[in-house]
Amino acid sequence: MQIAFLTAPEGVEQVELTEPWKAVTAAGDQPRLVSTQSGRVQAFHHLDKADTFPVDDVVADASVDDFGALVLPGGVANPDALRMDADAVAFVKAFFEAGKPVAAICHAPWTLVEADVVRGRTLTSWPSLRTDIRNAGGEWVDEQVHICEGAPGTLITSRKPGDLKAFCEAFTSAFDKASGVAAGR
Repeated sequence: MQIAFLTAPEGVEQVELTEPWKAVTAAGDQPRLVSTQSGRVQAFHHLDKADTFPVDDVVADASVDDFGALVLPGGVANPDALRMDADAVAFVKAFFEAGKPVAAICHAPWTLVEADVVRGRTLTSWPSLRTDIRNAGGEWVDEQVHICEGAPGTLITSRKPGDLKAFCEAFTSAFDKASGVAAGR
């Protein structure tokens, strides 16, 4: 199964990209880096520039039909830029409309708020997003990882890099379960 990792061209928290990427690969799935521009994505270690990563697909040309699930890494600047890009917001919303699982960590739920997909859902995030989530109709909880199986699709969220182990375990399990359902297993 191909898994989309959606990031802005700059500002993604590197560990929130690389650790979930490794977890997807270890689960036997194929991660693909999707961004709003071609080229390379500049990752950060908090506020300091880190490594760059090659973009596989530009979101304006990407189809949700090509992916089984979506991962939204955080970083403060990353989701803030994504929520200002109409193609990125539509891409995220399309995963929910298709009932496909989505995993988001740290500040990434800002993009979910912009896509108007948190209404009636329970999720967690970096604590500063709690008011945004509540104002968008969601319920915010302070948990290491939260799995919301409300329709359409499963939403897996975590608060911060310190939660990555639990986050990766939760979303790879949910993605595996979703691929088994899709395959009729």
